[in-house]
Amino acid sequence: MASAYQGYDLIGDVHGCALSLQLLLQKLGYSKQAGVYQHPKRQAIFLGDIVDRGPRIREALHIVRDMVDAGHAQIVMGNHEFNYLSYLTPGLPGSGMEYLRTHNRRHLRILNETLEQFANYPQEQKAFLQWIKEMPLFLEQQQFRVVHACWSQQHIDQFLLTQGGNQIDDDYLHRSAYHGTLEWETMDRLLRGTHLKLPNDEVMVSKDGYKRRFFRTKFWSERPQYYIDVVFQPDPLPEHVARMRLTQQDYEDLLYYSTNEPLLFVGHYWCDGEPRPVAPNVACIDYSAVKFGKLVAYRLDQETELNPNKFIWVDVLKEISDES
Repeated sequence: MASAYQGYDLIGDVHGCALSLQLLLQKLGYSKQAGVYQHPKRQAIFLGDIVDRGPRIREALHIVRDMVDAGHAQIVMGNHEFNYLSYLTPGLPGSGMEYLRTHNRRHLRILNETLEQFANYPQEQKAFLQWIKEMPLFLEQQQFRVVHACWSQQHIDQFLLTQGGNQIDDDYLHRSAYHGTLEWETMDRLLRGTHLKLPNDEVMVSKDGYKRRFFRTKFWSERPQYYIDVVFQPDPLPEHVARMRLTQQDYEDLLYYSTNEPLLFVGHYWCDGEPRPVAPNVACIDYSAVKFGKLVAYRLDQETELNPNKFIWVDVLKEISDES
């Protein structure tokens, strides 16, 4: 089916940076008409993670949902939307779960800004949670694919077979709360990506203060040999770990997205520096906007190989002085 749009604008993780989002949309040629941002010839596609961490989460959600509802944008679910939904969804009677995501200090720390900004808007929050539950997990056209963190064809094929489409339902949401189920694994892979366990039970402390036993990995690295060949996160591996050889188990845990496959757009990974493709057909467009990095978009037309000159961004630190 031919698209009514001449091109798409893929937009990375917003995380409540509503002012940055408005400026980026304006840079991309979108204007507000009847209260909704729109472009006469293009459609935006959001990579998820609109919520958490930032100063204007409600405003950002309203901008994005209004665009999606009016047909001027699409969106895929991010891990932060999924966590938010699970945190506020009660477990089923007899399940032993008070909520699908445990109410502990670590989870509250991540969700705190979202919960606080909705504290006086319970009906709004309820409506947004329903909208989040209806978000697609992935989008696929002949030219390109979109998922928040990782395109795993095996998990997507199984999801399509069981769900008949690209959205979860209540049953799937509840099953995904149980670690080790196919539903949990699918949500983890698509929304959080591939990761490897640090060898020898080592622990690293990331810049955000969390102790981590796993690190995020590339799923487009061809014939990697060492841990440094696959790490994909802001925090570097300890040097002695980076130079260690991958084990057979590591290879089994990794995926490979071939350069022969369609263009793929992901967010999630907190990149920094000058926005650029990570592979000829893979773009990560999360550049840490909420940490005063960049809110990034890729302007997609008819190309089948990514063009470094088609990244557009707002430098939050320089251009949005009061995004705080």
